[in-house]
Amino acid sequence: VQLQASGGGLVQAGGSLRLSCAASGRTSSSYIMGWFRQAPGKEREFVSAIRWSSGSTYYTDSVKGRFTISRDNANNTVYLQMNSLKPEDTAVYYCAAKEGFSITTATMYKYWGQGTLVTVSS
Repeated sequence: VQLQASGGGLVQAGGSLRLSCAASGRTSSSYIMGWFRQAPGKEREFVSAIRWSSGSTYYTDSVKGRFTISRDNANNTVYLQMNSLKPEDTAVYYCAAKEGFSITTATMYKYWGQGTLVTVSS
């Protein structure tokens, strides 16, 4: 499975960005697609995830109400709509894929995209 993340950029606080993660190769409807982020000097942290089959969504508390994850089955693409961005959202954002039940643990994800940088200025 190959994952290609895109959509990062520089935005002012309060602005919006939409990240995309295009999946190719031997994808499966059983996959969980996740977004993680890593700020300089910090560990990679869970942001959001979606179950490809059911569409069930999961969010870390700090982004609830601001970020929305969605999927486009026809194009094998997962999106992360980020609204009301804050400077503390600045990080490299990674998309990832896995099977199974664990949602928030980065080490449990098998496939990773290359990351896309999001910078939020104050």
